[in-house]
Amino acid sequence: MVDAPDVVSRALREAPPDQLVEAADRAIRSALGAVRTDVFVADYRISGLWPILDPDLPAAGFLACHTMAQRCFSSQQPVHDSVEQGACRLYLPLTVWGERLGVLLIELPTAPGPAVTGVAADIAGTLAVAIRAAERETDRYRRARRRERLSMAAEMQWDLLPGRSVSQDAFHLAGQLEPAYTVGGDHFDWSLDGDRLTLTVLNGDGSGLAASMLTSVTVNAMRNARRSDGGLVEQAELASDTVYYQHRGQRHVATLLLELDTGTGRVRAVDAGSPRLLRVRGAVVEPVHLEQQLPLGMFAETRYELQEFQLTPGDRVFVVSDGVWAAEPAGREAYGERVMARSLRATRLQPATEAVGTVMRELHAYHAESDLRDDAVVVCLDWHGPRGRDGG
Repeated sequence: MVDAPDVVSRALREAPPDQLVEAADRAIRSALGAVRTDVFVADYRISGLWPILDPDLPAAGFLACHTMAQRCFSSQQPVHDSVEQGACRLYLPLTVWGERLGVLLIELPTAPGPAVTGVAADIAGTLAVAIRAAERETDRYRRARRRERLSMAAEMQWDLLPGRSVSQDAFHLAGQLEPAYTVGGDHFDWSLDGDRLTLTVLNGDGSGLAASMLTSVTVNAMRNARRSDGGLVEQAELASDTVYYQHRGQRHVATLLLELDTGTGRVRAVDAGSPRLLRVRGAVVEPVHLEQQLPLGMFAETRYELQEFQLTPGDRVFVVSDGVWAAEPAGREAYGERVMARSLRATRLQPATEAVGTVMRELHAYHAESDLRDDAVVVCLDWHGPRGRDGG
């Protein structure tokens, strides 16, 4: 059993990318004496978890497994329940660098002790990394995540994302796009490099495929500058010039660029006509006031200036697009006027990954469950303090 993670790891390296779950199933059965396994993946709305190996699981069995898998997914801790004749189902989070992909189910003939659970958790971690890598080579896992067909614009947006969450000792970051299957231009991007976390959130201009193409050009221009060691100002200016010389000022993109020093909590910012930035400190929700500069692409050779603000350990920062802040369903006041602050405060005890879902669910409820009229992005960043990469 001690060698079980190595056995599974070797099986995954030798398997074709579209056959990882089958390879893991065979190896886990052999190494742990498991009765069966399955992999549940989260859908695009993170509204449910869906089995890959046994997609036709009977309704009663699916509901039982789904309930426990959801508990594991939300808590990010191993969960188990008993089944007939002393057997036990063990559920383990499939998570890579803080991004929650889904849950691994391992059914064992007897209840596992701490040692077996620890070995199974190591196997789940290895499988999560393999699935994340395999998504570049196969569509199987993406197909399992979608509950309906994505629009062309949404297909482009989801492929452009860096992920839906990332974490390390000093911070936890998560984001969500809605409407998940038809989102057009709103977007977020991030990159971690040493103690520097770069985050950008875009209020896409327009709708549909045209908006998605504009966002793609903008994001890739910022990435080009960033990957050439350009700072926030260079990222904003290259993206602005790229968009302007393509559209001559007829199209532009309101964007917020942030760079967090994860060791000190110092945040540098470029506010290019940006989405809204709010800080939750204790029970207090307040806007972070930055001087708004011109949206990217409005004029040629636009120049941008840096601003700074300071986080304290335990601070939570939300960035929301106009589709959240300015939502006015059925003639009601804008969601951001009062209602959104209550939603943000309600997330205080939730991790960032759960918090973005809570805000989106409250937004849908504010629309009386009708479809959102505009794209909506919610990004949540928690800064825990200067813990450092060694956990000190």
